[in-house]
Amino acid sequence: MKLAGRTVVVTGAAGGIGRALALRCAGEGASVAATDIAAEPLTRVGEELGEGHLAVAADVTDEDALGSLLSQVESELGPVDVFFANAGVAIGEDPVDTPDEVWDLAFSVNVRAHILAARRLLPGWLERGDGYFVTTASAAGLLTQIGSAPYAVTKHAAVAFAEWLSVTYCDRGIRVSCLCPMGVRTAMLQGEELSHRVVKAAGAVLEPDDVAGAVVEAIDAERFLILPHPEVLTFFQRKAMDYDRWLAGMRRLQSGQS
Repeated sequence: MKLAGRTVVVTGAAGGIGRALALRCAGEGASVAATDIAAEPLTRVGEELGEGHLAVAADVTDEDALGSLLSQVESELGPVDVFFANAGVAIGEDPVDTPDEVWDLAFSVNVRAHILAARRLLPGWLERGDGYFVTTASAAGLLTQIGSAPYAVTKHAAVAFAEWLSVTYCDRGIRVSCLCPMGVRTAMLQGEELSHRVVKAAGAVLEPDDVAGAVVEAIDAERFLILPHPEVLTFFQRKAMDYDRWLAGMRRLQSGQS
């Protein structure tokens, strides 16, 4: 799919990958609606986007707020063609020390927000026989995340939901892609949410603009799996070929062994 002339929604667009996606899509000729729960930095992104685009603060985990956002986008920019389910949180540690509210937030942002968006968009897309859903998951969704059970589990679920959408609706005109990077230079990677060991395991740290470029290229090719770090495919293949050996290697990484 070419993005020129399309209406695009990007969640989690106040910074990082989301901001880069919004600006890149606009540069490709799309009409972009950027949204995030963080209103102040989102306003600055709206100024970067300029006229012909929208920047609307919204909590995409709230079904009513999401519905209002999409109604505004449809009214001002036209029917949504491409939805980037990009908002995400990296929170929590092990099941013993992580409270229920942290698990709930991780599922709400990293998974349920995707389900709510698909529920709202699919009827129109299926009627038109055209639509594109892009999930920002993580390499953790294909492999795992050292140190954070909520992140690993919810990112696996995000990949699974994207797979299900593709299997179920691809033959009816709905395209799906799933972004699974390792380390990207964002506040999430650099913040206090992730331990030094997790950051060390994140591989080469890419710039958000580089990731956005990889996403646009994959959308143009209508490719499901987007891997800005190509080594993730090798790791994923090794996992599938010998699960026990892969688990043993991850345990060594967990324990800090080489």
